[in-house]
Amino acid sequence: RRYPTVEIRAEAFNGSTHVPVPSDSAFLKALLFELRLIDDDIFVEHRDTCTRIDHSSVYSVRTEGGDLWPVLAFQKSGLIYACLPLVEETLEPRPLLLTVSGLSQGLALLLGIVDYISPSRKNEAELSAKIGQLRYLLIQACPLGTPLNTDIRSLNSSFDDIQEMPTDKSQPAWRSNTYKGKPQVNVCITEKVRCMQYDKRDVVDTWQVYGTVNCKCDIEGPAPNVTLSLNLPTNGPPLQDIVVHHCVTSVDPAMLMSSSAEPLDDSVYNGPYKFPFIPPSDSFNLCYYTSQVPVPPILGSYQLTEEGSQLKITLNLKLHESIKNSFEYCEARIPFFNRGPIAQLEYKVSYGQLDLSREKSLLVWSIGQKFPKCLEVSLTGTVSFGTAGKEHPTDYVCTGNTAYVKLYFRIPDFTLTGCYVDQHSIEIFAPGKPKITTSWELKSSDYYIWNCKAPAPVVYKTLLD
Repeated sequence: RRYPTVEIRAEAFNGSTHVPVPSDSAFLKALLFELRLIDDDIFVEHRDTCTRIDHSSVYSVRTEGGDLWPVLAFQKSGLIYACLPLVEETLEPRPLLLTVSGLSQGLALLLGIVDYISPSRKNEAELSAKIGQLRYLLIQACPLGTPLNTDIRSLNSSFDDIQEMPTDKSQPAWRSNTYKGKPQVNVCITEKVRCMQYDKRDVVDTWQVYGTVNCKCDIEGPAPNVTLSLNLPTNGPPLQDIVVHHCVTSVDPAMLMSSSAEPLDDSVYNGPYKFPFIPPSDSFNLCYYTSQVPVPPILGSYQLTEEGSQLKITLNLKLHESIKNSFEYCEARIPFFNRGPIAQLEYKVSYGQLDLSREKSLLVWSIGQKFPKCLEVSLTGTVSFGTAGKEHPTDYVCTGNTAYVKLYFRIPDFTLTGCYVDQHSIEIFAPGKPKITTSWELKSSDYYIWNCKAPAPVVYKTLLD
């Protein structure tokens, strides 16, 4: 979908340096090229040089008229989602990504489309029908190029319904309907921790925390006002890289300026984080954030060595004492790439249960819902393999002894930052006493422990400077 009003504004901001958006087919070809989905077998310096490292889903797409930037694009379940946000300032020199508000709006809109389309991904007929309806839904969600409601699932797919405007002029466009009933508010904080552990002296382990605050506000009235506060413990690491939903009416600018790209200092904003907003009718993500926590929740050491025709493995895991020892689930998965099925397995675990996958190429160590009192568990074993077949996993990165263990866990009623919502701090300016429910959780996401006896893929800090 193209918005001539947005293109005219872009031209006004950039004047003679403006790069026009090419035809749909030309843009698609340029985007596929930039994403290495076509012509990936040839080396193109501006795209493939090793000095360029992509840290985000923001690209500069080269067209005949010049370089289009910032193009927001990512792949999900075999589909590409992309948009070209408006930058409300000149593009020379390029502004910092954190200062471009259109990027967060564009990302929220694309994630809304993903949420709308993804459940039908495996049913081609249903998928085609949903994509056909998407044009009408975008008329409501983004009528003139500015996203008004990024929760695509909550919109009406009938074009007749689109013509009906709210009778109450105070009702914002993102409240697609008004609620009738007992007021209730549900808030859930989900933190995900990503980790790369190497257990090497010359390589630094890395870990990152990403938080999402999801809200569902069933409140009567065309434009109810709600204020929600996020709190941290006195020694909790501050929240950074905060991105807020467009329904938030005002925030302290210092809150938005705290960036993980800058080293922490005494002046960093550490709360309380107040968000006044007029909630959409459906569930929505109030804000996203990151944080620099001092330690990962689970420390691991993995050793894999070859002894003749066998592999010898040793895996030690330790839960940090500051982490709540109460899991919904916790398991370590040990894949074996570029080898045949596991023919023989001898092992010893100090805790939990070890299982072999049906394909006989993956060991699954279920630690359960608690670590033992000592907070440490270990696994040792030897593995031998049969003849490799086509159905067994291969990987170009994990060759030889380069291998990893991946952890999966969820801890309910716990966040790594200590971030929480105090029910008593939620203010609702609407009649009736609402029922307020709050919850929080910590989940693993891309939590890897690499074999310390072999080289592992690492992005060194020198490449980031």
